[in-house]
Amino acid sequence: MKNHSVFTAHPWHGVSPGDNVPELLTAFIEVVPTDTVKYEIDKESGLLKVDRPQKFSNICPALYGFIPRTYCGEKVAEYCMTQAKRVGMFGDGDPLDICILSEKQIMHGNILMQAIPIGGLRMIDNNEADDKIIAVMKNDAVYGQFKDILDCPQALTDRLRHYFLTYKQQPGETHSLVEITHIYGVAEAHEVIKRSLEDYSILQSAKQM
Repeated sequence: MKNHSVFTAHPWHGVSPGDNVPELLTAFIEVVPTDTVKYEIDKESGLLKVDRPQKFSNICPALYGFIPRTYCGEKVAEYCMTQAKRVGMFGDGDPLDICILSEKQIMHGNILMQAIPIGGLRMIDNNEADDKIIAVMKNDAVYGQFKDILDCPQALTDRLRHYFLTYKQQPGETHSLVEITHIYGVAEAHEVIKRSLEDYSILQSAKQM
């Protein structure tokens, strides 16, 4: 009997974001709307780990994860500073986050999904660029025809905005270091994605030197 080496690709480094990025991409889902615990990828192993329990009753109103082989570094921070008219900012050092709208109830994360970006939230967390790309699941019966954030109901973008403004807040805190300066459309989302891919390439090149 032959021995076969069995392994799972690292979701950040071992999965391609796709051949048609940024118009269509592959995303890795960490958190679904029914989760009461926030999960995130362990950068070393590629396994999902518990980041923290959600302190309040609000839950993420969309599928939440990241785009493989992206990185929020100097180029993402530079664009954020230009658009938000800020100085002295950095990328948050993580893969680019993505929220995906779908009418289907998906019960667990740790899956790959085809998504079409339509916009994003320009989020700044403690002076770090922490953009949240907003996308729709490919071929979704309700949201699949959306082409831009303007097609998205205001109630949905309001929920996303509220969630990310409060999801790190601890009980009793009155001040947050998180702010959202803009909700932007598909053209800016494409630019952020392109820059995050460039930042990832720069990161990998630096590691090989």
